Amino acid sequence: MTAARNAEGQPTVSPPRLPAKLAAHPSVQAVLARREAGDAVSPPAVIDADWLRELCLAAGADDAAAVSLDHPDLAGEREHVQSALPGTRTLIAMAVRMNRDNCRSPARSVANQEFHQTDERANHAARSVTRALQDAGYRALNPSVGFPQEMDRFPGERIWVVAHKTVAVAAGLGVMGLHRNVIHPRFGSFVLLVTVLVDAEVSEYGQELDYNPCIDCKLCVAACPVGAIAKDGAFDALACTTHNYREFMSGFTDWAQTVADSEDAADYRSRVTDSESASMWQSLSSPPGYKSGYCLAVCPAGEDVLGPYLDDRKTFMDTVLRPLQDKTETLYVLPGSHAQEYARRRFPHKPVKEVTGGWQPPAKRSASTERKTRTS
Repeated sequence: MTAARNAEGQPTVSPPRLPAKLAAHPSVQAVLARREAGDAVSPPAVIDADWLRELCLAAGADDAAAVSLDHPDLAGEREHVQSALPGTRTLIAMAVRMNRDNCRSPARSVANQEFHQTDERANHAARSVTRALQDAGYRALNPSVGFPQEMDRFPGERIWVVAHKTVAVAAGLGVMGLHRNVIHPRFGSFVLLVTVLVDAEVSEYGQELDYNPCIDCKLCVAACPVGAIAKDGAFDALACTTHNYREFMSGFTDWAQTVADSEDAADYRSRVTDSESASMWQSLSSPPGYKSGYCLAVCPAGEDVLGPYLDDRKTFMDTVLRPLQDKTETLYVLPGSHAQEYARRRFPHKPVKEVTGGWQPPAKRSASTERKTRTS
């Protein structure tokens, strides 16, 4: 039997067999009528790469590239991506740059505002790209840049939908630096990353960089107040999260346990300073604040960033690195950890506070016993 064809010689699709009640619905009839009239056009099987890049830039991204989900470096992402959007073929990586001097400010309110504003800009850009792809006939999805994440999985499983850094590196937007941030060849470390999932191939995929923008200056090592970054490339993720994420996730759990364990208001205030309480309130009422992020702040890598460091390295360190090193601030560490020893030795002017980090449930004991132990 020969398939029916339209005036252009293209095969026509027979209308679906539907129950009478469904077929009589006005919305169903409108959809079928559009198909019959040829108004319902299927999108191209392959998305044009130039069109896609312009779409991303117009939406607010400063750089963008696509990578196939079949890329070998994304093997660990495939199960998670397909769970998020079944049928995904391509991941679109986008970078949105931050204002450098804001990130470098010792005033955490300035730096955190920059992080969160850029975070929102990246989310809006990804949502706009997703909307345009949807309107063009594709299925697309944009996971959050950072938070919110899938907290029902915490702490046993990963809480992020897609690993933006892994995708960005595979797409050629940068290379992971010593500080575990992706360094863009032009914008350096001052970018936030976001990913869009789409159920189609793209005509051209990004190519991984054939060099590392990191200049091996080790300033991130010098800036980290808890020694999370080692010169040999080792990274203490627990030290980083315990301090920098003090008012996120497990740090909040630790604080909540302190509230629950306190005998009364006076006992609570003997454990938590007024400044710490105010900071936690601020993180609860506004987007939560990072305590550090200094590794990113001092990084001179990237063609748009590198000039001042090359011109006068001493001035760069005096004006960018040293204000962060000299700042008096509380450092949060796990008892007996390398971070505790490092912080006390390297930054004796910064108060060091032992916390549980909220990683493990506290030992069962009464608040009065704990209070007596602390005051004895």
